[in-house]
Amino acid sequence: MALTCKEQEIQCVIHWFSSWTEYQKRDFMKDLVDKVVPENVCTLFDAMNGLNFNDKPPSIFKCQLKLFHQWFSEWNDKERNGFLTNLEEVDPGFVHRFNEQITQTAGQA
Repeated sequence: MALTCKEQEIQCVIHWFSSWTEYQKRDFMKDLVDKVVPENVCTLFDAMNGLNFNDKPPSIFKCQLKLFHQWFSEWNDKERNGFLTNLEEVDPGFVHRFNEQITQTAGQA
């Protein structure tokens, strides 16, 4: 059975995740928490830090995050939950820390 486009996107992000450094995974964690808890908006300072003011092209990691942002916004709840399930199979500790951060962030709102 062929995978749907969104299932292919999820598998692609899982593949990228498995090659990221711990530092990149921490950046991804912050982005993921910000997406799941919309009230956790970044400050203007955080947004300014995210801007690229030099002439260097974006890193492969930044391009991957940009694609993830585009794809994630199009996924429904079932696809997002499936993504987290797949991610948990690859790195259960990451998903555990993610769930802890969601709980902490939701408690602050």
